[in-house]
Amino acid sequence: MELLKKLCETPGISGYESLVRTVVKEELKGFCDKVETDRLGSVIAFKKAVTNDQKTKKKIMLAAHMDQIGFLVKSIDSKGYIRFARVGGFDPKTLVAQRVIVHGKKDVIGVIGSKPIHVMEEAEKKKAPNFKDFYIDVGLGKKEVEDLIQPGDFITFDRDFIRMNDKMVTSLALDNRVGVYVIIEALRRVKNNQVDIYTVATSQEEVGLRGATTSSYAIEPDIGIALDVTIAMDTPGIKEEEKGCELGKGTAIAVMNSSMIAHRGLCNFLKELADENKINYQIDIMERGGTDAGSIQKARCGVITGGISIPSRYIHSVVEMCHIDDIEATIQLLVCFLENIHRADFLK
Repeated sequence: MELLKKLCETPGISGYESLVRTVVKEELKGFCDKVETDRLGSVIAFKKAVTNDQKTKKKIMLAAHMDQIGFLVKSIDSKGYIRFARVGGFDPKTLVAQRVIVHGKKDVIGVIGSKPIHVMEEAEKKKAPNFKDFYIDVGLGKKEVEDLIQPGDFITFDRDFIRMNDKMVTSLALDNRVGVYVIIEALRRVKNNQVDIYTVATSQEEVGLRGATTSSYAIEPDIGIALDVTIAMDTPGIKEEEKGCELGKGTAIAVMNSSMIAHRGLCNFLKELADENKINYQIDIMERGGTDAGSIQKARCGVITGGISIPSRYIHSVVEMCHIDDIEATIQLLVCFLENIHRADFLK
């Protein structure tokens, strides 16, 4: 879990991934044959097949986005308060009274403020929070702020990775540093891959699957797998008929999301592998929310594509939560896939 903690606590919003990119590259160098960065900032690592048999040596692309949601400094007012722009999707109610880090000339701690409830009109109290009503207070005057911070500097939440107990972890940025972690750990364990493996820690997924678009076009994979989180539908307020994946019930094999319908043969192969190796799994069907798989699938002439997901509660908040057993099950399934995909019937 130390690597997962390091990944989650290293800042890097969409388009500003340089710090987390450095961590990812260093981890991959130890067991990959080549590690490089493309023009859009995605990390592409190559692990060659242990065979030269061209009949089985397919190109497999694994993608997990390394960017997190966050903000950019938009303006600084006459009192030193910072207005900010969203980078990625937010539910405004998750912003109330949060602490942030403004990554300027040096890191500056701030808090997200809004109009105090004590002075609100009754009508204002009944309204849902609106993003434009929030600002960041770093406790400094305008000149002091401008000496350290300028428009375009990026902002992340200030929240640590915590292991809650022997089963659960909670943190900001588990979406999708946990997917990056799963790929790194799987590559570390793979011993007998009959396929060439291209691993991509993609950039700018949270603003439109951009890194996966450019990297899959360059790689031209035969098969693509996106590793990402999926919504755990096991919390209060969700109707029984709407329930899907749950924490602690295993990894999730993606069948459909808003950006992709997975290849049927690939889905069935993943389920067969899980059954054969006694790996707990669930079926992931999301009507809203997409992953890098959506871009991989449409690259060039099309790619056989699927996804493996890690269930998570409270996605796009500072308290995202995952079950350690689900993370391990995802690693195990990915290892089995990489060592056995060459024998899949749907490839023959």
